[in-house]
Amino acid sequence: QAQLVESGGGAVQAGGSLGLSCAAAGRTWNIVTMGWFRQAPGKERELVSAINWLSGIITSDYSGGRFTISRDRARNTVILQMYNLKPEDTAVYYCAASLVSNARSISQYEYWGQGTQVTVSS
Repeated sequence: QAQLVESGGGAVQAGGSLGLSCAAAGRTWNIVTMGWFRQAPGKERELVSAINWLSGIITSDYSGGRFTISRDRARNTVILQMYNLKPEDTAVYYCAASLVSNARSISQYEYWGQGTQVTVSS
C-alpha cells in the first residue's frame, strides 16, 4: 500500500502561478506512473498530467502547456507547477499512482491522495 499526500493548494488570481506537491510513502517500489487529476464542482474527475515514475518522461499533458509535471525520485515527490492559471482551473487536485505505464483513466490508478483545493479568481 502506498500513501500519497498533496500539498500546495490555495487561492490565486487569474494569471498567477501555483505549485502542487505530492509526497509518496509506503509501498512505492512498484509505482510506474504518477498523475495529477482534478475535479471541479459538478464535473467528472479528469486527468491533467502524468509522468513515468522511473524514466521521468511525461506521458500525458492536458493542460495546454500551462502546467509542468516533474518528479524527484530521491524525495519520492511529484510536482505540478501551474502557470497562467484561469478561473476554469478551479478544482480539487488529486495526486494518483498507477502500477501500469501510460495510465490515463481513473480505473488504472491504484492509489490516491486526499486532494488539495485550488481556487482561481478572476
